[in-house]
Amino acid sequence: MASNTFFYVFLLTALLSPSSSNICLASRHLLDTAPVAPPSLPAIPSIPWLPKPTLPTLPTGGQLPPLPVVPNLATMPPLPSIPTIPTIPTIPKIPTIPTFPTIPSVPKVALPPTVPTIPSIPQIPTIPAIPAIPSLSPPPSAASP
Repeated sequence: MASNTFFYVFLLTALLSPSSSNICLASRHLLDTAPVAPPSLPAIPSIPWLPKPTLPTLPTGGQLPPLPVVPNLATMPPLPSIPTIPTIPTIPKIPTIPTFPTIPSVPKVALPPTVPTIPSIPQIPTIPAIPAIPSLSPPPSAASP
């Protein structure tokens, strides 16, 4: 990965070195020439003044015309009377409902004295040790006297 980085840096330096020599030559040429005065700015044109608006004079209180007179309207004929609502006939009384017979009481049910206990789950016997396969186990080490 580092070799690729060095290659790209070398390639970039090789590509940009001719442009830096041209820049150096251009800067030397600019230093050799006489300085040029900056161009003068053009004069700012004057802004013409806008005419001031003139407001018309407001009329005084004496110049208003009189208000028009509202003519009297002819009286309207009286409205007809509202018809009366007829009386509602009386509703006959509803007969009383006969009483229901009494319901006999339900005898109370007694629960059994005790709930039988759930038997316990037997324990799974454990294997004391897994026997080793003789061909895969290392040979016993010889005890040195």
